Amino acid sequence: MTRFRSPALLLVLLVVTLLAARPGFAAAASAKSPVAAVNAAGGTGIKGYDPVAYFTLGQPTPGVDQYTYRWKGVTYRFASAENLERFKADPEKSLPQYGGYCAYAMSINRIADIDPSRWAIVDGKLYLNNGFFAEKLWSLNKSGNIASGDRNWPVYPKKAAGE
Repeated sequence: MTRFRSPALLLVLLVVTLLAARPGFAAAASAKSPVAAVNAAGGTGIKGYDPVAYFTLGQPTPGVDQYTYRWKGVTYRFASAENLERFKADPEKSLPQYGGYCAYAMSINRIADIDPSRWAIVDGKLYLNNGFFAEKLWSLNKSGNIASGDRNWPVYPKKAAGE
């Protein structure tokens, strides 16, 4: 029987195994299927969370139906009229990277859904992650994972609008 000398290594191996088995992860890069350019279940981006609030309030904040804006075929919700106006002025500034898919998954050349409460802002850009473990693994090497994600995202085939 093999014994692991490092509990940290064992934890990382366990986490990677669990994450790879999650239903939210897609097939490997060699079997890439087209994905929607924006992770928007039911046509709503960031699961209805206010993208501007991550920057202005420093926390994930659910948007409300009163303040919505449709941009490039996706509806975004906002917590306030001020956040809605900020978004309208410069939508790209507050949208999450990788179309709102999990940043950690993208760094390992996969696609995964997100948990809006697992996030980080790095160099003025919003990154979302799938869950606790993905967030922690991504945070171990943010700059390296961002570089990997930035390389991987452009090569994912994107579905045309309405597909």
